[in-house]
Amino acid sequence: MKFRTEVHFNEVAEKIQTEDRIFSIGSCFSTEMSTLLKRGQLQTLNNPFGTIFNPYSVNTALRRIHSSSFYTEEDLIAYQDQFISLDHHSGFNSDYVHKTLEKINSNIEKSNLFLQSANWVMITYGSSFIYEFLPKNKLVANCHKIPDKFFRKRLLTSGEIRNSVRETISFLKDICPEGVQLLFTVSPVRHTKDGMMENQRSKSLLISNLHEVLEEAENCNYLPVYEIMMDDLRDYRFYKEDMIHPTQQAVNYIFEKFGNAYFSDETMDFIEENFKIMKALEHRSSDEQSPKHHEFLENLKGRIALQQTKVKHKIFTES
Repeated sequence: MKFRTEVHFNEVAEKIQTEDRIFSIGSCFSTEMSTLLKRGQLQTLNNPFGTIFNPYSVNTALRRIHSSSFYTEEDLIAYQDQFISLDHHSGFNSDYVHKTLEKINSNIEKSNLFLQSANWVMITYGSSFIYEFLPKNKLVANCHKIPDKFFRKRLLTSGEIRNSVRETISFLKDICPEGVQLLFTVSPVRHTKDGMMENQRSKSLLISNLHEVLEEAENCNYLPVYEIMMDDLRDYRFYKEDMIHPTQQAVNYIFEKFGNAYFSDETMDFIEENFKIMKALEHRSSDEQSPKHHEFLENLKGRIALQQTKVKHKIFTES
């Protein structure tokens, strides 16, 4: 007897190797996945514009990164003594123009360089809703808690979504090495503030139009993250207290399924051992001066040194 419907990632021939470089962009779920990849000591770069949700804004970010088009003071607005880019997350806001621009433009430069040698790109869309900033007639990624009267909220049209995805694919295939693999997914995070029916409509638009584009594209795959959360883990125990975001257990389950389909055997072993090392590094001894603790630390150093022999890039640099 079966008591649940299990959703699987399709097995792929091209696997993620230990030296591969993985760029990710989009909703907060892209950060969840990137965090686990980084914890496994793979080379990653995530969300250089901060968390952004809709295909149009993701494409705007990648257009800027692709052409190394830096922001200037004219691209910012001033609100409550802060200088803000409506294309970015609020983490880029600051009290000074030059500080905001420095954060933004250094990330563009870093991302452009990273993408020139990226093997994999993961794009996670969270919503079809977008806001237009009325004073500038500009579609934006983030409202930064500016009063509603300055914005008009609407759903992207199917044409806008498809065009944004197609342009995104074009930008990435132009800047990345030949053969780059593009992974698209729809975030399982529920945008309940839009309303439950509106959230379903928004996600449906993303899924339908994304599949239409990917059917005609090469080296592009759809990851059924949304479907796993909705149809496999369909229980509120897999949501945090806000009933919006997946729990860490749910994220780990999705990541494991992703790894089973996309990691080479060598990469899987590498990541699993690094997870164990990270857990050990986070352990706090009650007596850090004891011989046992020093023996524990020496053993850890040896395990890290052995892992380092398997890759050229530096690992555990933040530990």
